[in-house]
Amino acid sequence: MTEYLPSLLGGMLIGLSASILLLLNGRIAGISGIVGRLAQGYHVATNALFVAGLMLGPLVYGLVAGRPPASTITASWPLLIGAGLLVGVGTRMGSGCTSGHGVLGLARLSPRSGVAVATFLAAGIATVSLMRAIAS
Repeated sequence: MTEYLPSLLGGMLIGLSASILLLLNGRIAGISGIVGRLAQGYHVATNALFVAGLMLGPLVYGLVAGRPPASTITASWPLLIGAGLLVGVGTRMGSGCTSGHGVLGLARLSPRSGVAVATFLAAGIATVSLMRAIAS
């Protein structure tokens, strides 16, 4: 049970921060939208603080837990950069990302978010299956 505690707490903090942003600012906590608004110069302070909080999260976790969060990245930098660019283009085309559609959209019972999340999952499953088939 304790192995799932960090994930549970992380999920609760994501929900809490998304709820606070929605209740206090009336904004959806979609990361692609926040970064897009920050890049365009809208609500710079709020958006910059949210992004800074995301980037500082692992450091805070390390201070609280006494060790950095466990993660292993085996992909190359060009693959990571290419994948990041494709995700960015996809989130703009889909009018949102997994956080906006998946966390808040589904919680608000948005049909558009349900379709978007189903599409994200299907694309992820297809991509992993294809990559594994190519690698083997």
